[in-house]
Amino acid sequence: MSDRASGDSARRASLQPRFGLVRMRPRDVGEEDRGVSNLELLFDLVFAAAVGISAGALHELAAEGDILGGVGAYLMVFFAIWWAWMNVTWFGTSFDTDDWLYRVLVIAQMGGAITIAAGARNGILDGDFTWVVIGYVLLRLCSVAQWIRVAYASPAYRVTAVRYAASITVVQVLWILRQPLLPAALQLPSFLAMVALELLVPVFAERARSTPWHPHHISERYGAFTLILLGESVVGSTAAMLAAIENHGALTYIGVAATALTVLAGMWWFYFALPRDELVGGLRATMGFGYGHFIVFASAGAFSVGIENVLAGLEEHHGATTTALAATLTVPVAAYFVATWALILRRTLPARASALVLVLTGLILLSTFTPWFWLITAALVCGIVAVTEVVRVRMRAADASS
Repeated sequence: MSDRASGDSARRASLQPRFGLVRMRPRDVGEEDRGVSNLELLFDLVFAAAVGISAGALHELAAEGDILGGVGAYLMVFFAIWWAWMNVTWFGTSFDTDDWLYRVLVIAQMGGAITIAAGARNGILDGDFTWVVIGYVLLRLCSVAQWIRVAYASPAYRVTAVRYAASITVVQVLWILRQPLLPAALQLPSFLAMVALELLVPVFAERARSTPWHPHHISERYGAFTLILLGESVVGSTAAMLAAIENHGALTYIGVAATALTVLAGMWWFYFALPRDELVGGLRATMGFGYGHFIVFASAGAFSVGIENVLAGLEEHHGATTTALAATLTVPVAAYFVATWALILRRTLPARASALVLVLTGLILLSTFTPWFWLITAALVCGIVAVTEVVRVRMRAADASS
């Protein structure tokens, strides 16, 4: 056999799966029909459960009158959920091999998410984040294993992969040491410092060589998770209707149920009104898109809390003031619309339409100080949707005529 034939044979052998494993090389960014996989949807559902438990704990604190403390603790837990989800999602768009080891590691990451969910209530209610940290570190160390596979199989991305693996490992060690070694007074400042370190890991690693990403796949992943989080709000609408039935069709509760459904539909309508694929481009724009979704996701997850707090206020008159109670609904809704506009619709909506959206969103915040804030919020959301829909119809007409 000639040397050339031997070399070709060796190269073919190196491409064959060993032990059922596929060499972890970058996916084709031009791959057609690249959508969300079944494994990714299952992964999202596990994380949605963690968000639901966190939102439930936030409702408990809000019902006791400790709204600011609850929001702070909720955002701390939500960072762990969001950042873990982000990293798994972006790794998958680049290097998903769908072999058995990739699946096992993703399922192990689900175990980390379940641990975060199990510890979320204690973290938010009692300030004990031990199990949240354990779940988070477990999940992130599985990411290290994935990056080691990339370093071994993809020489072109070896430096990037090693940077990711080493940086993530160092940061996880710091997470483990932070809570037992630092005094209570330094817990919050150290948490913020750790968040900054986590956010800098991709910036540091991607400077070696940017990993590829599939624009359609990324937009589908973010859209799917937004949809799942919005689905959590169906619980609030259902609870309001149950209260209406138990109170013999009381119009107030029916109004809250209608508000929940209207705002939920409006949030969905606004997010998916216009295409999102082109927003995932250069590294800076892509990171802005990904990082900015923290507000979108956190607001979508917290919306159901606002509805439940409205019901609690109507039924039991808990200690929260009317304004504070109203803010648990109006602030997440307003934050959601502003963040979605900034990340997705700002470049597409005409200036007048954007101005109208922002004015209507500002009025949602002002409705916090009115007695019927939930009905006013629903009406204003309908106005935002109407503005967006007019633009969408005109765009369709222009495309049809061209």
